[in-house]
Amino acid sequence: MALLELKDVNTYYGQIHALKGISLEVNQGEVVTLIGTNGAGKSTTLRTISGLVRPRSGSVTLDGKMLNSVQPHEITRLGVGHVPEGRRIFPELTVRENLEVGAFTVPRGEVEKRIEATFGFFPRLKERLFQLGGTLSGGEQQMLAMARGMTLEPRILLLDEPSMGLAPVLVDAIFDIIRELHSKGTTILLVEQNARMALQVADRGYILQSGKIVMSDTAANLQSSETVRKAYLGEE
Repeated sequence: MALLELKDVNTYYGQIHALKGISLEVNQGEVVTLIGTNGAGKSTTLRTISGLVRPRSGSVTLDGKMLNSVQPHEITRLGVGHVPEGRRIFPELTVRENLEVGAFTVPRGEVEKRIEATFGFFPRLKERLFQLGGTLSGGEQQMLAMARGMTLEPRILLLDEPSMGLAPVLVDAIFDIIRELHSKGTTILLVEQNARMALQVADRGYILQSGKIVMSDTAANLQSSETVRKAYLGEE
């Protein structure tokens, strides 16, 4: 059984049909990427999984448990960590306070250990522990957003555009962290505009187009696909 499975999911924003029969799965320990242009439905897929929007039909299951009617905070408790597009940190809170907010479902006695564990991936955050989130650089804010999601020790981590707006050197750093998380067994569903980098770290991928999955395969096969190279990797 897949850890996460979507079956024939249809999601709407009012009358707008955003996801049109999406079916996908993520197995334990995999990195799976969703690739597509703006408006393809990538972020909506993650928001549907984490309960921020509800599917009108179809099913979302985590380890066999149906999530369709579960409240977002309970989905978090079940082990779904969501790092949203645009970071969405709390700018008026310190780095430490942001991490404490992320650990709101963690038993009180475990919080300090969880926060300390994130510094193994993001040592720069330890240096900024009492600095306000809004005064961090863009790269540091992205690190904070990821660390906040990781304090849950989630069963699956949803990453939405982690490299957006970052300088190339910071993009490389973020993807190095994704590789390290993968090597330690973290299950990740990655939405990423930088298709080349996403396919380099992923095991498998799905191509979304206008709310539909039009292709799925191993990351290696997608990288070698002429269609994918022309449409998403910028190759002639």
